[in-house]
Amino acid sequence: MNILIINGPNINLLGLREPQLYGNTSYPALLERIKAHANHRGVTVTCQQSNHEGDLVDYIQAAYGVYDGIVINPAAYTHTSVALLDALKAVGIPTVEVHITNPLEREDFRHISYVGYYAEKTIRGHGLDGYIEAMDYLIERYGGC
Repeated sequence: MNILIINGPNINLLGLREPQLYGNTSYPALLERIKAHANHRGVTVTCQQSNHEGDLVDYIQAAYGVYDGIVINPAAYTHTSVALLDALKAVGIPTVEVHITNPLEREDFRHISYVGYYAEKTIRGHGLDGYIEAMDYLIERYGGC
């Protein structure tokens, strides 16, 4: 199984950005954890991050025919990007949405998720463990080790 992990704006600042909400673990440490878990589960994982909406759309479009599943933390674009929703619908790849915090417990504007209209599962508020849970969900549902 081949899984694409996509992270949106400011996720690259993990460990620096609002540590009271997002913790002290750095983005490179998150990537190491994701890759170690993928190796343990016997799957291939590719991680992408961008602060630019169009780059995220490009990652999704390029995933067609290459990846069996997508784990996406669209970050701030969760609440604004119909483009991400449309790209996910176009490629039709099973997708799990991940949020480190629980947006439903934050400001009202964070309660809407356009990506959530497509994602078959959303994991909120489980910290960095949410990425592992999302990978495990895809592996268990769609085949893998």
